[in-house]
Amino acid sequence: MLEKVAFTMYPVVDVDRACDFYENTLGLKRGSHGHQDGQYWIEYDLPGGGCFALTNATPSKPSEAAGGTVGFEVDDLDATVADLKHKGVTFRSDIIVTPVCRMAVCVDSEGNALLLHQLKRK
Repeated sequence: MLEKVAFTMYPVVDVDRACDFYENTLGLKRGSHGHQDGQYWIEYDLPGGGCFALTNATPSKPSEAAGGTVGFEVDDLDATVADLKHKGVTFRSDIIVTPVCRMAVCVDSEGNALLLHQLKRK
C-alpha cells in the first residue's frame, strides 16, 4: 500500500531565515519551490535520495519537542558538528554512540530539532 516517503516537511516561521540556514549553513541546494499569498513551499532534494521541505503554509509551529525529528546522514559527524558549532548552531546533545551509529542533535534557525547521523563503517 505505501511505496516510499515522498518528503519530510518542517514548519517554519521566517522563510528567509530558514532558507538561509538550510542553504548557507547546511549547504542544501533549493529544488522545487513556490509561493502564493505569502505561503511558501521549498524543497531540497538530497544527494543520496529523499526530499526535505520547508513551509509556512500549515498551522503547525516549529518545535524541537514536537515528537518528530529529521535525521540527516553525514559522512563525517565530527567534522560536521565542529563546522556547525563554528557557524553558531546550537546543539542539544554531545555525540551519542550506539553499536551501529553515532549521532548528535542540533536545532535549526526556527527551533526544529535536527539529528545528524553517521552509520559506523563495517
